[in-house]
Amino acid sequence: MYPGRMEWLNYHHLHYFWVVAKEGTIAAACKVLYLAQPTISAQLRALERSLGEKLFTRVGRNLALTETGRIVYRYADEIFSLGCDLMDTVKGRPTGRPIRFNVGVADVLPKLVAYRLLQPALQLPEQIHLVCHEGSPPELLTRLAVYELDLVLSDSPIGPDVRVRAFNHLLGECGISIFGTKELAGKYRRRFPKSLDGAPFIIPTSNTALRRSIEHWFDSEGIRPRVFGEFEDSALLKVFGQAGVGLFAAPTVIEKEVRRQHDVRVVGRLESVRERFYAISVEKKVKHPAVLAIANEARQKLFG
Repeated sequence: MYPGRMEWLNYHHLHYFWVVAKEGTIAAACKVLYLAQPTISAQLRALERSLGEKLFTRVGRNLALTETGRIVYRYADEIFSLGCDLMDTVKGRPTGRPIRFNVGVADVLPKLVAYRLLQPALQLPEQIHLVCHEGSPPELLTRLAVYELDLVLSDSPIGPDVRVRAFNHLLGECGISIFGTKELAGKYRRRFPKSLDGAPFIIPTSNTALRRSIEHWFDSEGIRPRVFGEFEDSALLKVFGQAGVGLFAAPTVIEKEVRRQHDVRVVGRLESVRERFYAISVEKKVKHPAVLAIANEARQKLFG
């Protein structure tokens, strides 16, 4: 039904804003739009007045988007991309525009797990344009809240102390496997897991769920390994493990990939130590086709 009253948006103003945001400065946008700087500045001020919000803040000689500006830019990007699609469709040209899928991957999440989780999105009938952003969970959740991201993948759920309206979707859980070089695996496989007492170990940093789970298990079993290093980057940790610096842990779900990629052996498995993986979105019920594919594949096959 056509609404009786609508606040109309000036799409010329929005287009000027979009170009300035893409180019980074008004001067650069002038060259693209073939307009004078005062004209574009006036159009931007008119758009800000109509929205009642500041869209840019100055950083040195450049312009940076405000929080509202980032939201408006994302909508503008969709609007003008759809406009191009409309013209292509009317003129009989193939569009082929993929669905953009912006994902935040927590820096504590093993890269192989992230790949296995995201892989189903690239196998959809619809073409997906995947854009991955890596960062700390708080940083990614902030970007999720302003709709810069469609999804955040993490090894822990969003906590009650985080002031972001978002929902946790448990994708699955698995045990962990302990890996080492051929020599270390041969030595510490016997009497596992008691053999881990005094064994050389390299572990994730304390901001990971895996580190907390392993330490809790060590304490409960009275095991004290010799820790030779702590690593924030899970890929770097595995490289050091491949070099024989110490034993290391990784989720059992990627056991085959870890063995093959890093030429290491499985020392043993700890089924009681559980690793959980979450998709965090602003939707209580996910609707994005890529998110649905990820959740279904993870629950039915990857962790099923």
